[in-house]
Amino acid sequence: MTGGASGIGLSVARELLTRGSHVVLADLNIEGAEKAAAELSASRAATSSGGSASAAALDVADLEAVKRLVVDVVAEHGRLDVMVNNAGVGVGGLTEEFTDVHWDLALGVNLGGVINGVRAAYPVMREQGFGHILNTASLAGLIPAPSMLPYTTTKHAVVGLSTALRAEAAGGGVNVSVLCPGFVDTPLLDNIYSASPAMPSAKMRQIVRGMQPRFLTPEVVGARAVRGLERNTAVITVGVLAHVLSGLNRLPPPLARKVCQLQSGVY
Repeated sequence: MTGGASGIGLSVARELLTRGSHVVLADLNIEGAEKAAAELSASRAATSSGGSASAAALDVADLEAVKRLVVDVVAEHGRLDVMVNNAGVGVGGLTEEFTDVHWDLALGVNLGGVINGVRAAYPVMREQGFGHILNTASLAGLIPAPSMLPYTTTKHAVVGLSTALRAEAAGGGVNVSVLCPGFVDTPLLDNIYSASPAMPSAKMRQIVRGMQPRFLTPEVVGARAVRGLERNTAVITVGVLAHVLSGLNRLPPPLARKVCQLQSGVY
């Protein structure tokens, strides 16, 4: 479970734990991951289900580190049932303001981290003949999302990677799903890497609030994500905004673009 110390990752971990799973919360924020793992393991849900949690420090941009973690998990527990590639960063601003730093960060974490998770987990699951990979994308991976090109580029790529791998992996007993929620009230919204000095994270949160007045909670997204795993859903959309806009995006392209521009306040 990458990005497991907080937000969506932690909520998915909690849902899996209530079903008796052992979850590994992997995160750059090892202090946060250790605290979350201790709280999960001590929870009533863990006690009644037999589930447990542990923490691991991980930089998802480091392929060898991701591979080592997967090897360690399999060595300790005998198998890998679910790989959740959830770690991500928010990058916002106007296209002309983005620098190499913004692009490299988004590509390295949001896309590279998912690729590394897949490269580490998929061979193991193929060999054991079962497993489920869940990649976290976003509504921004399903619709044209202006003013956040590095972010939406990576999320579209994660959707494409996931749906293509799903078709390839099915014959080997491995399932693949991609999670595409609307805006979720997580630390990511408060730590957006903004390319514009005039648009700090707090301002961008206000803009997002104008698009979706009521944020989704991580708990709702976590529950829907695990339900999607249980049903082997290919693309797990969460929230009214995600369902509506992803549906509208299947309209003829000119009309779909206009709807998304209006929703984003871009003309």
